[in-house]
Amino acid sequence: MMRSLMWFVAGAATLAILLCGSGFLFLKMRAHGFSARAQPTAFETSAAEMARELALPEATREKQNPVPVSGEILAEAEAHWADHCAACHGNDGSGQVAMGQQMYPPAPDMRKDATQKKADGELFYIIENGIRLSGMPAWGASKGDEQASWKLVHFIHQLPHLPADEIVRMEKLNPKSPDEIRQEQEEEQFLNGETPAEAPKQHRH
Repeated sequence: MMRSLMWFVAGAATLAILLCGSGFLFLKMRAHGFSARAQPTAFETSAAEMARELALPEATREKQNPVPVSGEILAEAEAHWADHCAACHGNDGSGQVAMGQQMYPPAPDMRKDATQKKADGELFYIIENGIRLSGMPAWGASKGDEQASWKLVHFIHQLPHLPADEIVRMEKLNPKSPDEIRQEQEEEQFLNGETPAEAPKQHRH
């Protein structure tokens, strides 16, 4: 009897917390809408982390990385990261870049324990399958190359230890906009003593 009462009280308390949280979220949405500019509440952050953990299949925690780590593998994964992942996560994995911070929730700091304590199989699953209701896409279907994802897992575990000069060097591997490419070409021409080509003038009709 006492045990049943305890379960009833625990269930009622959990329901009350969920109702309060849901009510707060409803009022927050009424005030701010679905804007991604708002800062996630502690309740939303906690609920998102719990949902993420529950979404990972149990078998992923036991899956071992089949790709042996080496300097060559890390260099390849670093280049892949700079070209494909840094736009949202930053070269250093901090997430402190414009695109990452404008997501809801913002891109996490992958150097912290929440990411670093995940098993290789869990990180691999997230890269391949993405995370629902977040900005993390499923890369597996588009790449079709599991080796690349396993290599990225090795690099992710290196993020807390990346030297500052290496992070700077990665900037050369980041995707460039047309304006950035043109600026680099003009700077190179100037350093070589050449006159940068002028943009064609537009004629008004």
